[in-house]
Amino acid sequence: MNRRTVFSGVSVIAPNGSTTKEFWDATLNGVSGIAEVRSFDAAGYPVHVAGEVTDFAPRDTIDGRLMVQTDRWTQFGLVAAERALADADIDPERLDEYEMSVITATSSGGNEFGQREIQKLWDKGSRFVGPYQSIAWFYAATTGQISIRHGMKGACGVLVGEQAGGLDALGQARRALRDDASMVVTGGTDAPLGPYALACHTSAHLMTGSRDPAHAYRPFDAGADGYVAGEGGAIFIVEAEDTLRARDAEKGYGVLAGYAATFDPRPGSGREPGLRRAIVRALADARVDPADVDVVFADGLGVPAADRAEADAINAVFGAGRVPVTVPKCLVGRLHAGGAPLDVAMALLSVRDSVVPGTPTTAELAPGIGLDLVRETREAPVRTALVLARGFEGFNAAVVIKAR
Repeated sequence: MNRRTVFSGVSVIAPNGSTTKEFWDATLNGVSGIAEVRSFDAAGYPVHVAGEVTDFAPRDTIDGRLMVQTDRWTQFGLVAAERALADADIDPERLDEYEMSVITATSSGGNEFGQREIQKLWDKGSRFVGPYQSIAWFYAATTGQISIRHGMKGACGVLVGEQAGGLDALGQARRALRDDASMVVTGGTDAPLGPYALACHTSAHLMTGSRDPAHAYRPFDAGADGYVAGEGGAIFIVEAEDTLRARDAEKGYGVLAGYAATFDPRPGSGREPGLRRAIVRALADARVDPADVDVVFADGLGVPAADRAEADAINAVFGAGRVPVTVPKCLVGRLHAGGAPLDVAMALLSVRDSVVPGTPTTAELAPGIGLDLVRETREAPVRTALVLARGFEGFNAAVVIKAR
């Protein structure tokens, strides 16, 4: 069955705004959430800045008994899911429990919780490790906790593909709606800023060493030297359009019109990276021509070679400088599994408000990039948006968002 997938609820938690409205207002005004690392002493690390969510108050939503069982990444997901359901005007208790699904993405699991408990094991012994260690760190914890909290017993799952995983979750959610789900909680969150998690990031040697929060993360810039890690993400409610109409709900941010995923060939093979194929296949899936795309929300790693490869893929499909391209995540950092859902949220809000958020940290395009990079917020009709994501070790994904 070909059922259009509609976004009926959106909730964002990000470093420059812990609610959707706060985040969107800050982003359109170029307000950054990147600052010196504050959650722990990072003096011994080669990176100095991060996108941390500093005004998050999970205890306003989550019972204290559940707080001690969950990692910060899952708490982001629980709060965002609650808000997304409210935004969609859905009461789960009024729906068939087996027609509600939860499909989310993560890339690092509950690393902060896990590090704390493993430190107890190392320092004091196994008797001091909490009983929730076995579930709080697990990649599927957020999906599981959301489904338990709201009694959602339909098809559930978790996608792990780093940044690309956030789009893969949306693709899987669309598949669930085409099967027998009536509503899916989807998207992704991450909180990869603990000491161990940050050490893992730095081992890849792709993060900036800049101490200047305002100019640390500069996608496609001539002076780009790496990305900034961040935390947070976005959770959505997606429904089949016939379901939305059946409950007399006219609200809908946009449609998930196309999705595709590819994987890069092995290094040294001489074959092109997989991102261009993902773009072409997503557009074909959406039955959209390149000329119909109003804006591309790029992955924008901030690493010169990766940025050049992404620009080449975009230009190969659209032509050099023929489509507006933006990377507003430069204001919050790369949120990993939460990053691509955040871009999707921005695409939906761009469609709603006829505006394209900018990439204010990029001052001068690197040679050969050839993109029409939106630097400042640009008012323009947005009917179709393309969102791109790449994950470490070769994951690529693309989705097409269209106005309803």
